[in-house]
Amino acid sequence: MRPPLPRRTIDGLLRAGGWFPGRDETAEADRLVRWRVEDSARQGFPLRPSDRAIRFLRSFAPLEFPLPLAPERRFVANPAVGYEGDAERIADLAEYLGRDLFPVGYETVENGLVLADGLGRFFYLHHTGPSFLGAGETRALSSLMTGDQAPVEDHQDHRAPEAFDTPAGGGAS
Repeated sequence: MRPPLPRRTIDGLLRAGGWFPGRDETAEADRLVRWRVEDSARQGFPLRPSDRAIRFLRSFAPLEFPLPLAPERRFVANPAVGYEGDAERIADLAEYLGRDLFPVGYETVENGLVLADGLGRFFYLHHTGPSFLGAGETRALSSLMTGDQAPVEDHQDHRAPEAFDTPAGGGAS
């Protein structure tokens, strides 16, 4: 993977989408998480959100962010959007990785799902297969924004990233 976009660039893109340091949309994030948990149970593959997924959603849901190299595409921080049968695909990937995964958003054109695990790693589940976005939200958002993703097979090691980083100024705690 290439080096991530500079934090200043990522912060600018996030701010353009309505994010700001300290943003905390607990009620909206909790509502979206609850909907997703119920829908995944309905599909027969219950998903459990990690604290890190919830923290991400409280800071970013339900904002939309541009993907600069593909202006027609956007990332939407909303776990309640998916498709019938997606909970099984998420559960299969989680089993492969040995970690629970929870959706934290989607990409608007391809409808790929962005997933987070409890270690603060982010994955992209596309209809063509999964990929690794990065450890920590800054790296993951940079990878998503630039289209620079790694094979998921390279990230089955279960090691936690050194820190679950937030954009400059921090996010919700």
